[in-house]
Amino acid sequence: MWGNGSSPKARVLAALKRLGIRDLKTLNDFSDHRELLEPSATHPHGVPFVLRSPINGETLCEVKTASTIGLHEIRWRSEAAFTTWRMTPAPVRGEFVRRLGLKLREFKNELAELIVWEVGKIPQEALGEVQEMIDICDFAVGLSRQLHGLTIASERPRHRLMEQWLPLGPVMVISAFNFPMAVWAWNAALAWVCGNPVVWKPSEKTSLCAIGVHAIVKELLTEMPEVPEGIASLVLCDREVAKPDNWLWIKLISATGSTRMGYEVAKAARLTRTLLELGGNNGMIVCPTADIELAVRAIVFGAVGTCGQRCTTLRRLFVHRSRYQEVRHRLLNAYRTLPIGDPATPGVLVGPLIDEAAFQSMQEALEAARSEGGTVHFGERITNGVPAGGYYVRPALVEMPVRVTKAEHVASQHAAPTSEDLIGADVMSDPGLSIMDHETFAPILYMMPYTDLDQAIALHNDVSQGLSSAILTNDLREAELFCSAAGSDCGLVNVNCGTSGAEIGGAFGGDKDTGGGRESGSDAWKNYMRRVTSTINWSGELPLAQGIQFDL
Repeated sequence: MWGNGSSPKARVLAALKRLGIRDLKTLNDFSDHRELLEPSATHPHGVPFVLRSPINGETLCEVKTASTIGLHEIRWRSEAAFTTWRMTPAPVRGEFVRRLGLKLREFKNELAELIVWEVGKIPQEALGEVQEMIDICDFAVGLSRQLHGLTIASERPRHRLMEQWLPLGPVMVISAFNFPMAVWAWNAALAWVCGNPVVWKPSEKTSLCAIGVHAIVKELLTEMPEVPEGIASLVLCDREVAKPDNWLWIKLISATGSTRMGYEVAKAARLTRTLLELGGNNGMIVCPTADIELAVRAIVFGAVGTCGQRCTTLRRLFVHRSRYQEVRHRLLNAYRTLPIGDPATPGVLVGPLIDEAAFQSMQEALEAARSEGGTVHFGERITNGVPAGGYYVRPALVEMPVRVTKAEHVASQHAAPTSEDLIGADVMSDPGLSIMDHETFAPILYMMPYTDLDQAIALHNDVSQGLSSAILTNDLREAELFCSAAGSDCGLVNVNCGTSGAEIGGAFGGDKDTGGGRESGSDAWKNYMRRVTSTINWSGELPLAQGIQFDL
């Protein structure tokens, strides 16, 4: 299924064919297949995308893209669909999502194959991503019967104060390459049951993954003619066309990507509602009582899974001095023997980086770490025993000198810190310039010893991002401190498990430069609705709030 000696191009075409897309001509035939790629035959196209597999750099195909002129049709279709969809009972909307979940189960292997060949994930991770789509569909179906408001006590006699949540309007989902399907599903499943059309702008690097999913959605729409076709649109376009200025009619922009991209979206979106899932730069603290066997497994999976290209990838590790050498030794052995190569090969755990630019960013970060006094283990490109043309690397473990927090650094400009203020020797002179402050989307794990948990937490929080965090300890007080207001400042705070692998039942997201958005479970559905407070007077009189008298 995952290889059989075939090229990535052959495998992608085979998977697409099973999804109903016969060949590349069909893929690019906008006249006959507007349902796959939304710009119509009468509209000019934008600059085409050349899609390549990170496995060996092979060109998979070229796809046409939308121009700004072609966006007008998307707007018309979405807004027209909204007028019908918003008045469709939520459980009926949930039935559409339920049946989508069934189709995702039916085509789970085909969708996972697209992820393997276009992203470079190993099959287990690709299958897990499709399972996330299935899970969020199940969650959303139940949610469709629980979109609740409140009844609030009124100060006026024979009045009822009521809060409702109503459909918001067209939602735009901008997804990143590293989770080319799941992030869209997190948003789309909830947006649909909440009564909104969804416009999907995927990463240009993973257009085929989006086309494969969209083909399934469009097939379902033909089977359910009562559902307006315009609730689902796919737009393949470059960054110029994707600028928020072209999408001011959208009611919510949900964007996943870099912090830089998030700032651009938030600034250009003006007063349009945004839901931002941005950089991670996630940290973990390993305490003296930690189960080291569990710790090593959590660290390695968190740091090297998806070749370090998850938003929840573990990037900073703080280990108590009493366990530092033990953890260091175990990690070096694990990194040295990691099976790296073609992700379709059984037993491989680490596939390629997405492209050459990712490799160059990794090397630049490692050089910066060396210049800061860091000791770099591994991180080199691998060319033997892997497909030519791909960017395969051995994940890097970097031992960094102990540093002070930025606040301590500022204080030190006025009064020199005492030895009790610092964690240990070899303290960096300017922590504000550390490469550890920046998220490099590659498998680099920075490692540092600590002696005091309060200081370790301060160092953990001393970055601009705030997505995922973890503490490994068997001390209840340490665990509770980390989960408290004085502990981790991230949106995801874990105890005795890694930073990766969030379940869909909880709200997913983080604070600070991570963007503050929350997707998936819990009450994240409220992002896709507007809140209305209504006062119903059934008294036959007109008493005013606050006891105001206004007699005519």
